[in-house]
Amino acid sequence: MSSKTPVKSAATSVAKKIRTEARGIRTKILQRKTPAMKFPVRSLSNVVYRPEKGHFQIKGRKKERTLTVGTVKTFAQTLRMMAFSQELIETDDMATKREAYYVSKNWDDARFNEQPESDTVIEDVEALFGVNREQLGFVPEEKGGDVAGELIVVDHDRDTGEKLRIDCTRFGSGAYSIPISVEQLQFETNADYILAIETAGMFQRLVKHSYWRSANCILISLGGVPTRACRRFIRRLADDHQLSVYVFVDGDPYGYSNIYRTLKAGSGNAAHLNEFFCVPQARFLGVTPGDIDEYDLPTHPLKDVDIKRAKDALKNDPFIQHHKPWQEALQKQIRMGVRVEQQALAKHGLNFVIDEYLPRKMANKKAFLP
Repeated sequence: MSSKTPVKSAATSVAKKIRTEARGIRTKILQRKTPAMKFPVRSLSNVVYRPEKGHFQIKGRKKERTLTVGTVKTFAQTLRMMAFSQELIETDDMATKREAYYVSKNWDDARFNEQPESDTVIEDVEALFGVNREQLGFVPEEKGGDVAGELIVVDHDRDTGEKLRIDCTRFGSGAYSIPISVEQLQFETNADYILAIETAGMFQRLVKHSYWRSANCILISLGGVPTRACRRFIRRLADDHQLSVYVFVDGDPYGYSNIYRTLKAGSGNAAHLNEFFCVPQARFLGVTPGDIDEYDLPTHPLKDVDIKRAKDALKNDPFIQHHKPWQEALQKQIRMGVRVEQQALAKHGLNFVIDEYLPRKMANKKAFLP
């Protein structure tokens, strides 16, 4: 069996789902009945956190899109996007979300006025069929993240099928970039753990000083809220080699409830896919509100948006509500009224993070936030 077979088989299955849905709509129309499509509601209000699973699961509430005078344009746009997806799958092609928006300019009255409109329809189609957008042929504009350290990524040449072994220790001052699709990848590693890092600056510091070598780990730059490709890469790598995952982000509500929680438990918007795009084994290394006092770090005042984000997480986020240590951390940060950046550790020297902070943290993993 060639390395391309599983991917082609999955694509065939998605194309079949699209044809079946379209055939059902056509039949309803020919019978002079009103066609409709049902989509899962994609929001935190429609998810539940399952600690035994480690990620958000959708509750089951759905919205129905019925063909009416008021919905005819959105209904038509959804059908056109389904047809475009089927074309991409059957021609083994791909389109960025931005390209999909511009392709719609040929759809006459069904064209989109702004890209957020087409993005939403792509996400609706994704939820309708219970697949990710990459399986539909749509790929993100942003790259997946950067990797350095004790890892060999085994990919293959698209034309010849030849295996390509990519050594992530041999990029000099650079790093391996995670591709937009990672399902075909295999991994070889003797690393002890994965360290996922929010900022490119901190990642570059650790790479420049080969922290991965002394710590025998794999460094992965998240670049803010990690892309699906990045999350899937970490999940597959961690599962395949039973690796622990530690997350190192800025000490603010965005880092906690958006970046870290999305990586660990998923998001409400993609609840129908969280089991594939989250990393339940992830643990929070820092920077914590407690680190501010312990390491006497310089801070910045919390902005109104930070306070709102923290309070919203305490009130509405099922993951935060399940974990008392996270509730206490956010409540403490609100009382302190400050946030802290990773780079604040440089107050004690540029390499304090390498020589002191990370070693002290790693020596007390039981204290990590869940």
